[in-house]
Amino acid sequence: MAASVAAAAGRLLRLRAVRAEGHWRPLRGAGLPRGFLQPASADGDAAQKRQVSHFTFQPDPETLEYGQTQKMNLFQAVTSALDNSLAKDPTAVIFGEDVAFGGVFRCTVGLRDKYGKDRVFNTPLCEQGIVGFGIGIAVTGATAIAEIQFADYIFPAFDQIVNEAAKYRYRSGDLFNCGSLTIRSPWGCVGHGALYHSQSPEAFFAHCPGIKVVVPRSPFQAKGLLLSCIEDKNPCIFFEPKILYRAAVEQVPIEPYTIPLSQAEVVQEGSDVTLVAWGTQVHVIREVASMAWEKLGVSCEIIDLRTIIPWDVDTVCKSVIKTGRLLVSHEAPLTGGFASEISSTVQEECFLNLEAPISRVCGYDTPFPHIFEPFYIPDKWKCYDALRKMINY
Repeated sequence: MAASVAAAAGRLLRLRAVRAEGHWRPLRGAGLPRGFLQPASADGDAAQKRQVSHFTFQPDPETLEYGQTQKMNLFQAVTSALDNSLAKDPTAVIFGEDVAFGGVFRCTVGLRDKYGKDRVFNTPLCEQGIVGFGIGIAVTGATAIAEIQFADYIFPAFDQIVNEAAKYRYRSGDLFNCGSLTIRSPWGCVGHGALYHSQSPEAFFAHCPGIKVVVPRSPFQAKGLLLSCIEDKNPCIFFEPKILYRAAVEQVPIEPYTIPLSQAEVVQEGSDVTLVAWGTQVHVIREVASMAWEKLGVSCEIIDLRTIIPWDVDTVCKSVIKTGRLLVSHEAPLTGGFASEISSTVQEECFLNLEAPISRVCGYDTPFPHIFEPFYIPDKWKCYDALRKMINY
């Protein structure tokens, strides 16, 4: 009895957090008609910047390389990618807590009605079981797309991911593998998530050979990178910045397309400082780059790492050799964060090119706070202050 009450209370807390994040949009009819993919607040120009708490979302220019585009926010881009995968691959299945109902962030809305309850279905509230089940499905050769409702709750599945999924191919001498497993999960701060709905656990998994970890910065990136993860022959963890689910809106191709994994993107070229980030933090350092140019006349090169592991060492080092300075920023705590790995690698590879010590601007080494979130996150002012110190070194 106590266990069922605790489970119900936990689910209620998760749903309450999502309701606070934004209004849910009810499903009308089966399938995914064009009109449904329009954001609830799709007024104005798609390229318009959108102010959200500690950053401003800056959409990328529309690309027609992949055919007709449509205005989507990030969760709708994820839905579109999942829709494309289910349509293309008859073995693909989606499962997790509440995904049959559309998911707490609405990323799977309409998919059960379109593809049936045998391909999109709910699971018990048991993350270890969700991933273990996904490994079993993937080993049979089917495509398994698992959802962990929040990245904060991925830790009960840590053993299944690290000791089973990541090592399955290696321990069997490639006789068996679960490379067709993809694990999706909402990630990062959201403005009110506190301890259990705000964490960024990518560094935990970066220490584990055998899996890939990916974090997108925008709807266009999310769809292309998610499709690449699903098609990749290795288990992938796909972290989705939950604060961008509705805040990020841009033109996204309707048809499927992929973006290569383990290839960072130079979002903006510069000559004085290299700024590296991923996910939401890319938009923070974009503002920092603008401030640096306006206030200091400093030219910043911005790199979106995109894939955390295996990460693109060449692109980052090539940039640092040119600029001589590196600032890395992420929401996760400073100690043991992935910025540490980037910093040590760049120091080994580019030591003679560095004009100043590498700077890491990250979260504090504390649990993620609730009302003190604005003080915890590495906002543009903290990043700008670190950049200014590097220039004056």
